[in-house]
This record gives sequence, C-alpha cells and structure tokens, in this order.
Amino acid sequence: MENQKSSSSLKAVIAVLAILLVGSLVYIFKVTSDADTVKTELKTTMTEKESVMKDLQELKATYDAAIAENTSMSDELIQERDKVVNLMSDLTKSKGDVASLSKYRTQFNALQGNMKVLMAENEGLKKDNTILTTQRDSTVVVLGESKKYNEVLVGQNEELSKAVEKGSKLTVLNTRGTAFKLRNSGKQIETDKASRADVLRVNFTIAENQIAMSGDKRYYVQVIDSKNNVLGDKKTENFGENTLTYSFATTVNYENKTVLVSEDLKGNDFAKGTYFINIFDKDVLVSKTSFVLR
Repeated sequence: MENQKSSSSLKAVIAVLAILLVGSLVYIFKVTSDADTVKTELKTTMTEKESVMKDLQELKATYDAAIAENTSMSDELIQERDKVVNLMSDLTKSKGDVASLSKYRTQFNALQGNMKVLMAENEGLKKDNTILTTQRDSTVVVLGESKKYNEVLVGQNEELSKAVEKGSKLTVLNTRGTAFKLRNSGKQIETDKASRADVLRVNFTIAENQIAMSGDKRYYVQVIDSKNNVLGDKKTENFGENTLTYSFATTVNYENKTVLVSEDLKGNDFAKGTYFINIFDKDVLVSKTSFVLR
C-alpha cells in the first residue's frame, strides 16, 4: 500500500516537472522569438533611416547644382535646400524609431515634391534665358554690323565731303607779270627794262568750276622786287595765327565760268632783277610766278 502511494507521489512530481519543463521551453522560445523580432525591427529601422538620409543627400545635391547655375530663382532654391539640411540634421539626432522615420519620410516626400516644381520652373527660366541670350547675341551682331556699315558710310561721306570741298576750290592759273611804259597819249608799251617801267601788270585766270559756290571772290596779290621788298599798298591782313603783307587785293564776281583778271601796280624807279608774284586766297598760296626786269 505504501509502495503504491510512493509511486503515485513520484508520478505527480514527474508530471509537475514535465509541466515546468514545457513551460520553460515555451518561455525560452517566446523570448528568443521576441528578440529576433526586435533585431529585425531594429535592422529595418536602421536601413530605413539610411535610405531616408541617402534620399535627403541626393535632394541636397540637386539643389546645390541648381543654385550653382545662379538663376533668378537662386533665393528660393537656397531656402528649400536649407530645409533639406535641417531635416538631415534632425534625422541624424533622432532615435530612429518607426514613428519618427515615418514622419521624416513624409517630410522628405513633401520636400521632393517642392523640388520637382522648383526644378521645372528653373528649367523653364533657363530655356527662356537661352532664348533671350540668343536674341541678344543676334541683336548685338546686327547692331555691330549696322555700326560697321554706318562707320563705312561716315567714312565715305567724309571722303566725299573732302572730295567735294577739294573739287569746289577754285583753280588759279596762267599767272603772269609784265612791265609797261606809259606814253603821254595813254598808250602802254610792254618793256623788260626797269628804267622804262611805269606799271607792273599782274594777270591770272580763275578756271571754270561748276560745283564751286558763285559770288564775290577776294584774292590778295603780293609783288616782291629783287631787293625782297613788298611793293604797292604793303597792307597787312591777319588770318588766325597767320599774317599776310600784300601789294593789293582784288575782288572778282565769279559765276562758275572762267574769269580773266588783270590788275596794274603803278610805280617808278623799279629795281633791276627778278620779281615774284604770289596770289593768295586768304592765307593760302594758290598761284605764283616770276619775271625779270633788266
């Protein structure tokens, strides 16, 4: 009877131990399973954190490249880039739990959406700027060509003006000096002897010029004897910084046709030797000649 009781007690102990063993095994399995789950969740959150950080870094790089192009949207791009930088800083400091990572992912998606809108606007501005630059360059080329053409025209006009000015100047030619003896009867006899001369006659011709201005033309005649004396009135005229001493002046009514001019310079005791005749248009020498009295 006692043996039966001992056997029953032993069975009861064994049953309790078996229950405890099974419970322990179940507990150990659960703890191990929970630990694996935690490890998996931690690994997942770390991977997600790295993924979000990588996406933010790429987003920042996109903004940096766009800002470097220095468009009119640079200020807006900088503001958005700073938001990305701040979010990266916050993400680095975060514990990396699922809830916070979800928040950062949501914020990243919003920033990425803003980035796409701004990039589209920026690309549009770049295209517009390219078109404007091309138009400006074309305008500069056209203006440059117009400037060159105008410079050529100005040069041609200046040359034409100079040619007209030069062509409109009157030509004095056939200048000649002659001495005459005056008879009591008024008759004039040409002579080459100084002792017989009473008058020195100066002849010159103004050539025809259709493009010259018509009207009165004044010429200054300078007669210089062999002793380098200016004969006649010996008047002086100033032309700017230049001074001219002349024998007499003559005014000619010029009508664009050939004009023969003849003027007499009276005197006595003319010296022997070479005489010089100079014709001036103001202070410009336009003709000269010489003759000899013996």
